Amino acid sequence: MATFDDILEEAGSFGKFQKRIFGLLCLVSIPFPGIYVGIVFQGFTPDHWCHDPGVKPLQERCDWTPRELRMVTVPLLNTSTGTVHSQCEKYEVDWNATALTCDDLGDNQHTVLPITVCKDGWEYDYEGRESFVTEFDLVCTDAWLADMFQATLSVGFLIGSIATGYLADRFGRKMSFLMSCLLNGITGILVAISPNYIALLVFRTLYGFGVKGGWMVAYVLITEVVGVEYRRTAGVVFQMFFSLGILLLPLVAYLISSWRWLQVAITVPYFFFLSYFWFVPESPRWLLSQRNSSRAVEITKAIAKENKKTLSKNIETLKDDSESIAASFMDLIRTPNIRKHTLILSFNWFTSAVVYQGLVMRLGILGGNVYVDFLISGIVEFPAAILILCTIDRIGRRLPFATANIVSGAACLIAAFIPENMFWFKTAVACIGRLGITLAFEMVVFVNTELYPTFIRNLGVSVCSTLCDVGGIVAPFLLYRLAVIWLELPLIIFALAFVAGALVLLLPETRGVPLPETIDDIEHPNRYIITFIDSVVCLLMKYPTYSDYIILI
Repeated sequence: MATFDDILEEAGSFGKFQKRIFGLLCLVSIPFPGIYVGIVFQGFTPDHWCHDPGVKPLQERCDWTPRELRMVTVPLLNTSTGTVHSQCEKYEVDWNATALTCDDLGDNQHTVLPITVCKDGWEYDYEGRESFVTEFDLVCTDAWLADMFQATLSVGFLIGSIATGYLADRFGRKMSFLMSCLLNGITGILVAISPNYIALLVFRTLYGFGVKGGWMVAYVLITEVVGVEYRRTAGVVFQMFFSLGILLLPLVAYLISSWRWLQVAITVPYFFFLSYFWFVPESPRWLLSQRNSSRAVEITKAIAKENKKTLSKNIETLKDDSESIAASFMDLIRTPNIRKHTLILSFNWFTSAVVYQGLVMRLGILGGNVYVDFLISGIVEFPAAILILCTIDRIGRRLPFATANIVSGAACLIAAFIPENMFWFKTAVACIGRLGITLAFEMVVFVNTELYPTFIRNLGVSVCSTLCDVGGIVAPFLLYRLAVIWLELPLIIFALAFVAGALVLLLPETRGVPLPETIDDIEHPNRYIITFIDSVVCLLMKYPTYSDYIILI
Protein backbone atom coordinates (compact mmCIF):
# COMPACT_ATOMS: atom_id res chain seq x y z
CA MET A 1 0.00 0.00 0.00
CA ALA A 2 1.12 3.55 -0.77
CA THR A 3 2.05 5.96 2.02
CA PHE A 4 1.31 9.67 1.92
CA ASP A 5 4.99 10.49 1.25
CA ASP A 6 4.84 8.23 -1.80
CA ILE A 7 1.75 9.95 -3.14
CA LEU A 8 3.09 13.43 -2.29
CA GLU A 9 6.08 12.75 -4.54
CA GLU A 10 3.62 12.19 -7.39
CA ALA A 11 1.45 15.20 -6.49
CA GLY A 12 4.47 17.51 -6.15
CA SER A 13 6.69 17.96 -3.11
CA PHE A 14 6.81 21.75 -3.30
CA GLY A 15 4.66 22.88 -6.17
CA LYS A 16 2.32 25.82 -6.61
CA PHE A 17 -0.09 24.48 -3.99
CA GLN A 18 2.58 24.16 -1.27
CA LYS A 19 4.09 27.54 -2.15
CA ARG A 20 0.70 29.20 -1.72
CA ILE A 21 0.03 27.52 1.64
CA PHE A 22 3.61 28.17 2.73
CA GLY A 23 3.35 31.87 1.89
CA LEU A 24 0.05 32.28 3.74
CA LEU A 25 1.20 30.48 6.87
CA CYS A 26 4.57 32.27 6.98
CA LEU A 27 2.61 35.49 7.54
CA VAL A 28 1.56 34.07 10.92
CA SER A 29 5.14 34.56 12.14
CA ILE A 30 5.19 38.32 11.46
CA PRO A 31 2.93 39.60 14.33
CA PHE A 32 4.35 37.04 16.78
CA PRO A 33 7.42 39.18 17.77
CA GLY A 34 5.10 42.03 18.74
CA ILE A 35 3.59 39.76 21.35
CA TYR A 36 6.78 37.93 22.32
CA VAL A 37 9.04 40.97 22.86
CA GLY A 38 6.63 43.90 22.48
CA ILE A 39 7.23 44.72 26.15
CA VAL A 40 10.28 46.70 24.99
CA PHE A 41 7.87 49.33 23.64
CA GLN A 42 4.63 48.63 25.53
CA GLY A 43 6.37 48.43 28.90
CA PHE A 44 8.91 51.19 28.37
CA THR A 45 9.92 52.86 31.66
CA PRO A 46 10.82 56.51 31.00
CA ASP A 47 12.79 58.75 33.32
CA HIS A 48 10.57 59.62 36.28
CA TRP A 49 10.49 61.40 39.63
CA CYS A 50 8.07 62.00 42.49
CA HIS A 51 5.07 64.19 41.85
CA ASP A 52 4.88 67.01 44.38
CA PRO A 53 1.68 69.11 44.35
CA GLY A 54 3.49 72.09 45.88
CA VAL A 55 6.16 72.62 43.23
CA LYS A 56 3.94 74.25 40.62
CA PRO A 57 3.42 77.47 42.60
CA LEU A 58 7.16 77.39 43.40
CA GLN A 59 8.02 77.20 39.72
CA GLU A 60 5.81 80.21 38.97
CA ARG A 61 7.21 82.17 41.91
CA CYS A 62 10.86 81.50 41.02
CA ASP A 63 10.35 81.57 37.24
CA TRP A 64 12.15 78.24 36.74
CA THR A 65 12.11 75.99 33.68
CA PRO A 66 10.92 72.39 34.24
CA ARG A 67 14.57 71.25 34.14
CA GLU A 68 15.61 73.82 36.74
CA LEU A 69 12.64 72.89 38.90
CA ARG A 70 13.60 69.23 38.86
CA MET A 71 17.23 69.96 39.67
CA VAL A 72 16.17 71.90 42.72
CA THR A 73 13.22 69.91 44.07
CA VAL A 74 14.37 66.32 43.44
CA PRO A 75 17.03 64.80 45.76
CA LEU A 76 20.33 63.53 44.38
CA LEU A 77 21.31 59.87 44.69
CA ASN A 78 24.79 58.32 44.47
CA THR A 79 24.90 55.24 42.20
CA SER A 80 27.55 53.06 40.55
CA THR A 81 27.21 55.22 37.41
CA GLY A 82 27.52 58.53 39.27
CA THR A 83 25.18 61.05 40.87
CA VAL A 84 21.62 61.03 39.52
CA HIS A 85 18.28 62.44 40.55
CA SER A 86 16.24 60.08 42.70
CA GLN A 87 13.27 58.42 41.02
CA CYS A 88 11.62 57.15 44.17
CA GLU A 89 12.24 59.81 46.83
CA LYS A 90 11.39 63.47 47.37
CA TYR A 91 12.00 66.19 49.90
CA GLU A 92 9.52 66.12 52.75
CA VAL A 93 8.73 69.82 52.77
CA ASP A 94 5.87 72.16 51.94
CA TRP A 95 7.56 74.37 49.37
CA ASN A 96 4.95 77.12 49.74
CA ALA A 97 5.27 77.26 53.53
CA THR A 98 9.06 77.17 53.81
CA ALA A 99 11.06 80.25 54.71
CA LEU A 100 13.66 79.42 52.08
CA THR A 101 13.86 81.91 49.22
CA CYS A 102 14.38 81.11 45.56
CA ASP A 103 18.04 82.08 45.90
CA ASP A 104 18.47 79.77 48.88
CA LEU A 105 16.96 76.88 46.95
CA GLY A 106 18.98 77.71 43.88
CA ASP A 107 22.16 77.55 45.91
CA ASN A 108 21.28 73.97 46.91
CA GLN A 109 20.85 74.95 50.56
CA HIS A 110 17.84 72.59 50.58
CA THR A 111 20.08 69.52 50.69
CA VAL A 112 19.67 69.48 54.47
CA LEU A 113 15.91 68.96 54.14
CA PRO A 114 14.38 65.61 55.18
CA ILE A 115 13.66 63.02 52.46
CA THR A 116 10.69 60.66 52.09
CA VAL A 117 9.28 58.22 49.53
CA CYS A 118 6.88 59.22 46.79
CA LYS A 119 3.34 59.58 48.11
CA ASP A 120 1.50 61.50 45.39
CA GLY A 121 2.45 59.54 42.28
CA TRP A 122 5.13 60.27 39.71
CA GLU A 123 6.00 62.62 36.89
CA TYR A 124 7.24 61.03 33.64
CA ASP A 125 9.44 62.23 30.85
CA TYR A 126 7.29 60.52 28.21
CA GLU A 127 9.45 61.33 25.18
CA GLY A 128 6.29 61.01 23.10
CA ARG A 129 5.55 57.46 24.30
CA GLU A 130 2.91 56.09 26.63
CA SER A 131 3.31 52.66 28.23
CA PHE A 132 1.38 50.57 30.71
CA VAL A 133 4.19 51.33 33.17
CA THR A 134 3.38 55.05 33.14
CA GLU A 135 -0.38 54.47 33.10
CA PHE A 136 -0.42 52.16 36.13
CA ASP A 137 2.62 53.69 37.93
CA LEU A 138 4.62 50.45 37.90
CA VAL A 139 7.85 51.97 39.21
CA CYS A 140 9.95 51.93 42.37
CA THR A 141 8.50 49.37 44.83
CA ASP A 142 5.95 48.26 42.21
CA ALA A 143 8.48 47.89 39.40
CA TRP A 144 8.47 44.09 39.70
CA LEU A 145 4.81 44.09 38.67
CA ALA A 146 5.88 45.20 35.17
CA ASP A 147 7.87 41.96 34.90
CA MET A 148 4.59 40.07 35.34
CA PHE A 149 3.44 41.39 31.96
CA GLN A 150 6.01 39.15 30.27
CA ALA A 151 5.88 36.32 32.82
CA THR A 152 2.11 35.83 32.48
CA LEU A 153 2.50 35.66 28.70
CA SER A 154 4.98 32.79 29.13
CA VAL A 155 2.58 31.05 31.52
CA GLY A 156 -0.02 31.24 28.74
CA PHE A 157 2.57 29.93 26.26
CA LEU A 158 3.35 26.99 28.56
CA ILE A 159 -0.26 25.92 29.04
CA GLY A 160 -1.44 26.85 25.57
CA SER A 161 1.25 25.02 23.61
CA ILE A 162 0.44 21.77 25.40
CA ALA A 163 -3.34 22.24 25.16
CA THR A 164 -3.30 23.36 21.53
CA GLY A 165 -1.01 20.49 20.62
CA TYR A 166 -3.54 18.05 22.05
CA LEU A 167 -6.45 19.82 20.33
CA ALA A 168 -4.57 19.82 17.01
CA ASP A 169 -4.12 16.04 17.26
CA ARG A 170 -7.72 15.55 18.39
CA PHE A 171 -9.70 17.97 16.20
CA GLY A 172 -7.34 18.80 13.36
CA ARG A 173 -4.66 21.33 12.46
CA LYS A 174 -6.92 23.70 10.58
CA MET A 175 -9.63 23.96 13.21
CA SER A 176 -7.12 24.41 16.04
CA PHE A 177 -5.31 27.12 14.10
CA LEU A 178 -8.51 29.03 13.35
CA MET A 179 -9.75 28.77 16.95
CA SER A 180 -6.41 30.04 18.25
CA CYS A 181 -6.56 33.00 15.83
CA LEU A 182 -10.07 33.83 17.06
CA LEU A 183 -8.90 33.60 20.68
CA ASN A 184 -5.86 35.76 19.88
CA GLY A 185 -8.02 38.42 18.27
CA ILE A 186 -10.50 38.60 21.14
CA THR A 187 -7.97 38.47 23.99
CA GLY A 188 -5.62 40.87 22.19
CA ILE A 189 -8.35 43.50 22.05
CA LEU A 190 -9.22 42.81 25.70
CA VAL A 191 -5.57 43.48 26.60
CA ALA A 192 -5.80 46.81 24.76
CA ILE A 193 -8.92 47.93 26.70
CA SER A 194 -7.97 46.53 30.12
CA PRO A 195 -9.35 48.86 32.82
CA ASN A 196 -6.72 47.92 35.41
CA TYR A 197 -3.47 46.01 35.71
CA ILE A 198 -4.99 42.84 37.20
CA ALA A 199 -7.34 42.54 34.23
CA LEU A 200 -4.40 43.23 31.92
CA LEU A 201 -2.42 40.29 33.35
CA VAL A 202 -5.42 37.93 33.13
CA PHE A 203 -6.07 38.83 29.49
CA ARG A 204 -2.36 38.66 28.73
CA THR A 205 -2.24 35.07 30.02
CA LEU A 206 -5.19 34.11 27.81
CA TYR A 207 -3.46 35.89 24.93
CA GLY A 208 -0.38 33.73 25.38
CA PHE A 209 -2.56 30.62 25.57
CA GLY A 210 -3.60 31.00 21.95
CA VAL A 211 -0.64 32.73 20.30
CA LYS A 212 2.18 30.20 20.63
CA GLY A 213 -0.09 27.18 20.16
CA GLY A 214 -1.47 28.62 16.92
CA TRP A 215 2.04 29.43 15.70
CA MET A 216 3.19 25.87 16.38
CA VAL A 217 0.16 24.43 14.56
CA ALA A 218 0.99 26.59 11.52
CA TYR A 219 4.56 25.25 11.62
CA VAL A 220 3.31 21.65 11.80
CA LEU A 221 0.82 22.21 8.98
CA ILE A 222 3.60 23.51 6.71
CA THR A 223 5.87 20.53 7.39
CA GLU A 224 3.01 18.11 6.76
CA VAL A 225 2.11 19.35 3.27
CA VAL A 226 5.62 19.70 1.80
CA GLY A 227 7.91 16.89 0.68
CA VAL A 228 10.46 15.37 3.04
CA GLU A 229 13.40 17.06 1.30
CA TYR A 230 11.83 20.51 1.77
CA ARG A 231 10.72 20.28 5.40
CA ARG A 232 13.88 21.58 7.05
CA THR A 233 14.26 24.51 4.65
CA ALA A 234 10.58 25.36 5.00
CA GLY A 235 10.91 25.32 8.80
CA VAL A 236 13.95 27.62 8.77
CA VAL A 237 12.32 30.09 6.35
CA PHE A 238 9.14 30.03 8.47
CA GLN A 239 11.26 31.21 11.40
CA MET A 240 12.90 33.86 9.19
CA PHE A 241 9.51 35.55 8.96
CA PHE A 242 9.69 35.90 12.75
CA SER A 243 12.89 37.89 12.19
CA LEU A 244 11.04 39.97 9.60
CA GLY A 245 8.46 40.73 12.28
CA ILE A 246 11.32 41.82 14.57
CA LEU A 247 12.35 44.38 11.92
CA LEU A 248 8.81 45.69 11.43
CA LEU A 249 8.01 46.01 15.15
CA PRO A 250 10.14 49.14 15.88
CA LEU A 251 8.76 50.83 12.77
CA VAL A 252 5.18 50.22 13.88
CA ALA A 253 5.99 51.23 17.48
CA TYR A 254 7.59 54.45 16.25
CA LEU A 255 4.40 55.39 14.39
CA ILE A 256 2.09 54.37 17.26
CA SER A 257 3.16 55.96 20.56
CA SER A 258 0.29 54.61 22.70
CA TRP A 259 0.78 51.09 24.08
CA ARG A 260 -2.95 50.38 23.76
CA TRP A 261 -3.11 51.25 20.07
CA LEU A 262 0.13 49.36 19.47
CA GLN A 263 -1.57 46.34 21.05
CA VAL A 264 -4.46 46.74 18.61
CA ALA A 265 -2.06 46.96 15.66
CA ILE A 266 -0.35 43.74 16.73
CA THR A 267 -3.69 41.95 17.18
CA VAL A 268 -5.51 42.94 13.97
CA PRO A 269 -3.62 40.45 11.72
CA TYR A 270 -5.16 37.55 13.65
CA PHE A 271 -8.61 38.57 12.45
CA PHE A 272 -7.22 38.51 8.91
CA PHE A 273 -5.90 34.97 9.48
CA LEU A 274 -9.45 33.79 10.08
CA SER A 275 -9.94 34.11 6.30
CA TYR A 276 -7.63 31.10 5.93
CA PHE A 277 -10.74 29.01 6.48
CA TRP A 278 -11.30 29.35 2.73
CA PHE A 279 -7.68 29.15 1.58
CA VAL A 280 -5.87 26.58 3.76
CA PRO A 281 -7.02 22.94 3.74
CA GLU A 282 -6.80 20.40 6.54
CA SER A 283 -3.60 18.38 6.73
CA PRO A 284 -4.02 15.17 4.68
CA ARG A 285 -1.61 13.44 7.06
CA TRP A 286 -3.84 14.23 10.03
CA LEU A 287 -6.90 13.03 8.12
CA LEU A 288 -5.15 9.74 7.42
CA SER A 289 -4.27 9.37 11.10
CA GLN A 290 -7.99 9.75 11.83
CA ARG A 291 -8.83 7.07 9.23
CA ASN A 292 -10.54 9.69 7.06
CA SER A 293 -8.84 8.52 3.88
CA SER A 294 -11.59 9.71 1.53
CA ARG A 295 -11.13 13.35 2.57
CA ALA A 296 -7.32 12.93 2.50
CA VAL A 297 -7.51 11.58 -1.07
CA GLU A 298 -9.75 14.49 -2.09
CA ILE A 299 -7.25 17.08 -0.79
CA THR A 300 -4.29 15.20 -2.30
CA LYS A 301 -6.00 15.23 -5.70
CA ALA A 302 -6.51 18.98 -5.31
CA ILE A 303 -2.76 19.33 -4.59
CA ALA A 304 -1.89 17.39 -7.74
CA LYS A 305 -4.36 19.40 -9.84
CA GLU A 306 -2.96 22.77 -8.70
CA ASN A 307 0.60 21.49 -9.18
CA LYS A 308 -0.35 20.20 -12.66
CA LYS A 309 0.67 16.66 -11.77
CA THR A 310 -0.96 13.33 -12.52
CA LEU A 311 -1.51 10.77 -9.78
CA SER A 312 -1.18 7.05 -10.30
CA LYS A 313 -3.72 4.51 -9.12
CA ASN A 314 -1.65 4.11 -5.96
CA ILE A 315 -3.72 6.86 -4.40
CA GLU A 316 -6.58 4.40 -4.04
CA THR A 317 -4.43 2.41 -1.62
CA LEU A 318 -3.38 5.45 0.43
CA LYS A 319 -3.05 4.58 4.11
CA ASP A 320 -1.65 5.91 7.35
CA ASP A 321 1.91 4.71 7.95
CA SER A 322 2.28 6.02 11.50
CA GLU A 323 2.85 3.75 14.47
CA SER A 324 0.37 3.37 17.29
CA ILE A 325 2.80 2.73 20.14
CA ALA A 326 1.73 4.41 23.37
CA ALA A 327 4.29 6.92 24.65
CA SER A 328 4.84 8.02 28.23
CA PHE A 329 6.99 10.58 30.00
CA MET A 330 9.10 7.77 31.50
CA ASP A 331 10.27 6.89 27.98
CA LEU A 332 12.18 10.20 27.99
CA ILE A 333 14.28 9.33 31.04
CA ARG A 334 14.23 5.53 31.26
CA THR A 335 17.29 4.75 29.09
CA PRO A 336 20.74 6.43 29.36
CA ASN A 337 21.11 8.07 25.94
CA ILE A 338 17.54 9.33 25.71
CA ARG A 339 17.80 10.62 29.29
CA LYS A 340 20.98 12.50 28.32
CA HIS A 341 19.26 13.97 25.26
CA THR A 342 16.28 15.09 27.32
CA LEU A 343 18.39 16.86 29.96
CA ILE A 344 20.73 18.58 27.50
CA LEU A 345 17.98 19.68 25.10
CA SER A 346 15.76 20.92 27.95
CA PHE A 347 18.65 22.99 29.29
CA ASN A 348 19.26 24.41 25.80
CA TRP A 349 15.60 25.35 25.36
CA PHE A 350 15.70 27.11 28.75
CA THR A 351 18.98 28.90 28.04
CA SER A 352 17.92 29.99 24.55
CA ALA A 353 14.71 31.54 25.88
CA VAL A 354 16.41 33.35 28.77
CA VAL A 355 19.30 34.73 26.70
CA TYR A 356 17.25 35.62 23.61
CA GLN A 357 14.47 37.39 25.50
CA GLY A 358 16.98 38.96 27.86
CA LEU A 359 19.08 40.45 25.07
CA VAL A 360 16.00 41.80 23.28
CA MET A 361 14.34 43.26 26.37
CA ARG A 362 17.67 44.75 27.50
CA LEU A 363 17.43 47.19 24.58
CA GLY A 364 14.63 48.97 26.44
CA ILE A 365 16.77 49.84 29.46
CA LEU A 366 20.04 50.93 27.82
CA GLY A 367 19.00 54.57 27.47
CA GLY A 368 19.78 54.90 23.76
CA ASN A 369 17.39 55.23 20.82
CA VAL A 370 15.36 52.07 21.39
CA TYR A 371 13.90 52.10 17.86
CA VAL A 372 17.29 52.20 16.14
CA ASP A 373 18.87 49.75 18.59
CA PHE A 374 15.99 47.30 18.14
CA LEU A 375 16.16 47.58 14.35
CA ILE A 376 19.93 46.97 14.25
CA SER A 377 19.68 43.99 16.57
CA GLY A 378 16.87 42.58 14.43
CA ILE A 379 18.95 42.81 11.25
CA VAL A 380 21.60 40.49 12.71
CA GLU A 381 19.01 37.71 13.03
CA PHE A 382 18.81 37.11 9.27
CA PRO A 383 22.34 35.73 8.86
CA ALA A 384 21.41 33.07 11.45
CA ALA A 385 18.97 31.38 9.08
CA ILE A 386 21.42 31.64 6.19
CA LEU A 387 24.19 30.10 8.30
CA ILE A 388 21.92 27.22 9.25
CA LEU A 389 20.99 26.45 5.66
CA CYS A 390 24.65 26.63 4.58
CA THR A 391 26.17 24.52 7.37
CA ILE A 392 23.82 21.80 8.62
CA ASP A 393 24.17 19.61 5.54
CA ARG A 394 27.88 20.32 5.04
CA ILE A 395 29.31 20.51 8.55
CA GLY A 396 26.53 18.86 10.52
CA ARG A 397 24.30 19.85 13.41
CA ARG A 398 26.35 19.44 16.55
CA LEU A 399 29.31 21.74 15.78
CA PRO A 400 27.28 24.78 14.53
CA PHE A 401 24.77 24.29 17.38
CA ALA A 402 27.50 24.18 20.03
CA THR A 403 29.50 27.00 18.45
CA ALA A 404 26.45 29.28 18.31
CA ASN A 405 25.83 28.83 22.05
CA ILE A 406 29.49 29.21 23.00
CA VAL A 407 29.93 32.36 20.89
CA SER A 408 26.76 33.86 22.35
CA GLY A 409 27.82 33.16 25.93
CA ALA A 410 31.33 34.48 25.35
CA ALA A 411 30.02 37.63 23.63
CA CYS A 412 27.67 38.39 26.53
CA LEU A 413 30.47 37.95 29.06
CA ILE A 414 32.88 40.15 27.09
CA ALA A 415 30.26 42.87 26.46
CA ALA A 416 29.61 43.15 30.20
CA PHE A 417 33.14 44.44 30.81
CA ILE A 418 33.52 46.74 27.80
CA PRO A 419 33.41 50.37 29.06
CA GLU A 420 30.53 52.63 28.04
CA ASN A 421 32.82 55.02 26.16
CA MET A 422 33.42 52.20 23.63
CA PHE A 423 29.73 52.20 22.74
CA TRP A 424 29.92 50.91 19.16
CA PHE A 425 32.34 48.14 20.04
CA LYS A 426 30.11 47.10 22.92
CA THR A 427 27.09 47.13 20.59
CA ALA A 428 28.92 45.05 17.97
CA VAL A 429 29.88 42.39 20.52
CA ALA A 430 26.32 42.31 21.87
CA CYS A 431 25.01 41.85 18.31
CA ILE A 432 27.32 38.86 17.87
CA GLY A 433 25.77 37.41 21.02
CA ARG A 434 22.32 38.04 19.60
CA LEU A 435 23.27 36.33 16.32
CA GLY A 436 24.63 33.33 18.17
CA ILE A 437 21.62 32.78 20.40
CA THR A 438 19.23 33.27 17.46
CA LEU A 439 21.07 30.57 15.53
CA ALA A 440 21.02 28.27 18.58
CA PHE A 441 17.31 28.94 19.15
CA GLU A 442 16.45 28.03 15.56
CA MET A 443 18.66 24.92 15.58
CA VAL A 444 17.32 23.42 18.81
CA VAL A 445 13.90 23.13 17.16
CA PHE A 446 14.87 20.56 14.53
CA VAL A 447 17.79 18.98 16.40
CA ASN A 448 15.24 18.08 19.07
CA THR A 449 13.15 16.16 16.51
CA GLU A 450 16.17 14.21 15.25
CA LEU A 451 17.22 12.82 18.63
CA TYR A 452 14.03 10.93 19.56
CA PRO A 453 12.47 7.80 18.06
CA THR A 454 9.23 8.19 16.15
CA PHE A 455 6.76 7.10 18.82
CA ILE A 456 8.00 9.66 21.41
CA ARG A 457 9.21 12.40 19.03
CA ASN A 458 6.27 14.74 19.55
CA LEU A 459 6.27 14.07 23.28
CA GLY A 460 10.01 14.74 23.47
CA VAL A 461 9.75 18.05 21.65
CA SER A 462 6.73 19.11 23.75
CA VAL A 463 8.36 18.28 27.08
CA CYS A 464 11.75 19.80 26.26
CA SER A 465 10.24 22.96 24.76
CA THR A 466 8.23 23.61 27.94
CA LEU A 467 11.57 24.69 29.43
CA CYS A 468 11.54 27.46 26.82
CA ASP A 469 8.39 28.85 28.45
CA VAL A 470 9.85 28.40 31.93
CA GLY A 471 12.81 30.44 30.70
CA GLY A 472 10.36 33.05 29.42
CA ILE A 473 8.83 33.31 32.89
CA VAL A 474 12.24 33.75 34.53
CA ALA A 475 13.80 36.09 31.93
CA PRO A 476 12.07 39.41 32.82
CA PHE A 477 12.79 39.06 36.53
CA LEU A 478 16.36 38.02 35.81
CA LEU A 479 16.93 41.00 33.52
CA TYR A 480 15.10 43.88 35.17
CA ARG A 481 15.79 43.05 38.83
CA LEU A 482 19.49 42.29 38.33
CA ALA A 483 19.92 45.40 36.16
CA VAL A 484 18.86 47.49 39.15
CA ILE A 485 21.93 46.19 41.01
CA TRP A 486 24.27 46.60 38.03
CA LEU A 487 23.21 47.19 34.44
CA GLU A 488 25.68 44.63 33.07
CA LEU A 489 24.97 41.89 35.62
CA PRO A 490 22.36 40.14 33.42
CA LEU A 491 24.97 39.79 30.66
CA ILE A 492 27.17 37.80 33.00
CA ILE A 493 24.23 35.49 33.75
CA PHE A 494 23.58 35.15 30.01
CA ALA A 495 27.05 33.63 29.68
CA LEU A 496 25.21 30.48 30.76
CA ALA A 497 24.86 29.88 27.01
CA PHE A 498 28.54 28.91 27.07
CA VAL A 499 27.66 25.95 29.31
CA ALA A 500 24.75 25.01 27.04
CA GLY A 501 27.13 24.92 24.07
CA ALA A 502 29.60 22.70 25.89
CA LEU A 503 26.81 20.26 26.71
CA VAL A 504 25.73 20.12 23.05
CA LEU A 505 29.10 18.55 22.26
CA LEU A 506 27.93 15.51 24.24
CA LEU A 507 25.09 14.93 21.76
CA PRO A 508 25.55 12.65 18.74
CA GLU A 509 25.85 14.02 15.21
CA THR A 510 22.67 13.44 13.17
CA ARG A 511 23.77 14.61 9.73
CA GLY A 512 23.13 11.87 7.19
CA VAL A 513 21.61 9.61 9.83
CA PRO A 514 18.02 8.36 9.27
CA LEU A 515 15.47 9.50 11.81
CA PRO A 516 15.41 6.96 14.67
CA GLU A 517 12.39 4.68 14.75
CA THR A 518 12.94 2.81 18.02
CA ILE A 519 14.68 3.25 21.35
CA ASP A 520 17.36 0.81 20.18
CA ASP A 521 18.24 3.23 17.37
CA ILE A 522 19.17 5.77 20.06
CA GLU A 523 20.73 3.48 22.64
CA HIS A 524 22.75 1.40 20.12
CA PRO A 525 23.36 3.75 17.17
CA ASN A 526 26.31 1.69 15.84
CA ARG A 527 24.66 -1.69 15.85
CA TYR A 528 24.27 -1.67 12.06
CA ILE A 529 28.00 -1.09 11.63
CA ILE A 530 28.75 -4.00 13.97
CA THR A 531 26.32 -6.19 12.10
CA PHE A 532 28.06 -5.35 8.81
CA ILE A 533 31.48 -6.20 10.26
CA ASP A 534 30.12 -9.41 11.70
CA SER A 535 28.68 -10.33 8.34
CA VAL A 536 32.04 -9.85 6.64
CA VAL A 537 33.78 -11.96 9.31
CA CYS A 538 31.07 -14.58 8.90
CA LEU A 539 31.78 -14.79 5.17
CA LEU A 540 35.53 -14.90 5.63
CA MET A 541 35.27 -17.69 8.15
CA LYS A 542 32.84 -19.49 5.85
CA TYR A 543 30.24 -20.19 8.45
CA PRO A 544 27.23 -21.75 6.78
CA THR A 545 24.80 -19.26 8.27
CA TYR A 546 24.95 -15.96 10.07
CA SER A 547 23.05 -17.51 12.99
CA ASP A 548 25.85 -20.07 13.41
CA TYR A 549 28.32 -17.21 13.78
CA ILE A 550 26.08 -15.48 16.33
CA ILE A 551 25.92 -18.70 18.36
CA LEU A 552 29.71 -18.93 18.22
CA ILE A 553 30.30 -15.42 19.57
